[in-house]
Amino acid sequence: MDKNILDIINNEAYEELQLLFSHMNAVDIADVLEQAEEGKAIAAFRLLPPDEDLATEVFSYISPGRQQLFVQKLSAEEVEDILEDLSVDDIVDFIDEVPEEISKYVLESVSPEKGEMVDRILDYPEDSAGRLMNTEFIELSPEVTAQDALHTIRTSGVDKENIYTCYVVDEARGLVGVVTADVILYAPLNAKIGEIMDTNVISAQVADDREEIANTFSKYDLLALPVVNRRGQLMGIVTVDDILRIIHHEDTEDFEQMAGIINPSDEPYLRTGVVTHAKNRILWLLVLMLTAAITGAIISTFEDALAVLPILAVFIPMLMGAGGNAGAQSSTVVIRGMALGEIKTSDTLRLVWRETRIALVCSLILGVANFARIAIMYDRDFHLAWVVTLSLAATLIVAKIIGCTLPIAAKKLKLDPSLMAAPLLTTIVDCTALIVFFAVARVVFTL
Repeated sequence: MDKNILDIINNEAYEELQLLFSHMNAVDIADVLEQAEEGKAIAAFRLLPPDEDLATEVFSYISPGRQQLFVQKLSAEEVEDILEDLSVDDIVDFIDEVPEEISKYVLESVSPEKGEMVDRILDYPEDSAGRLMNTEFIELSPEVTAQDALHTIRTSGVDKENIYTCYVVDEARGLVGVVTADVILYAPLNAKIGEIMDTNVISAQVADDREEIANTFSKYDLLALPVVNRRGQLMGIVTVDDILRIIHHEDTEDFEQMAGIINPSDEPYLRTGVVTHAKNRILWLLVLMLTAAITGAIISTFEDALAVLPILAVFIPMLMGAGGNAGAQSSTVVIRGMALGEIKTSDTLRLVWRETRIALVCSLILGVANFARIAIMYDRDFHLAWVVTLSLAATLIVAKIIGCTLPIAAKKLKLDPSLMAAPLLTTIVDCTALIVFFAVARVVFTL
């Protein structure tokens, strides 16, 4: 379907394209405009009806790089129309991703009221709830009736981010309760909002980290979460669509950092330059290349053992691979548990004890299989079988302990735990495996 639409865009069949756009979802239109050539994407975007919110909605789903292109190429009037209908949190997200001159132009293109709200949100720390929240919501007084509340929803709800949940505030704008639209709808028209509201409100502080906010949404199955300041005054709300975007971004960032990509790009892979990709990856590759010299130095230290018993070299890749995989398994599970709030830094000893037992079970199974394999393949050389099996068991135990403690150590040092995954972990485990292997071999074979 996208390929057919792209052909229509490339052929500049704009009447046919305008008809197609009228029957398409905003997300699908945004996806097509992402794939189209820059000039033709702008021409196609201009076909979206100006008197509806479709152009603004499509703009909100486009990547920051292409949003920046549209802002630069569209006329000032077109940009103003889009931005005026764009929600405050979407404008903040856009400003966060573009150069200063573009963000300045954007702030000059919105109304003073909206610009003031955007500025206020931009004052909060980047990863905080305050930076994530939207200030367009429905607030009610506990003294108004259900009939008045319905009138407020009808008259002002069209410009709000969420109308299902309404927030009840006192005269000082302190959050005292929440009430949903269905409760208001079914309540007697003369019922006071204060009588039908839910006072058990789950809220967040403006300084709360966005990962904590994501965990709160997941725990309580929320559609929206109110954000208050230290005095309990309602400052804004965070909606589930923002949280889904945060979860997607955080997961992508963690996966890429675990693979040694230092500065993951928010742009699509094919739209990110080769030099940018290389720059994001080269640091860890250089680090690993240099740390590999440590592994080489360890092997050279035990040259005498290898000279006497060259067969030992055959088992080095297996031990290093098994240790690296075992450590990666532990670190991945711990990093994910920390992200979900299931594992805390205070659980370090419990983690070490648990991973040690897991390593013992795995070592027993792998050790039996490995011992039998070596005994059969190497003419019942039980000494060699014992050396490799004991080294494998020790490597697995050490690898799993290191794998579960490195992410926690990173957290305590205020570093991203995912940085302590594959690249650094592999280097440490490889060195440990070699030292253990040759130490055991020297004892058993008296080398």
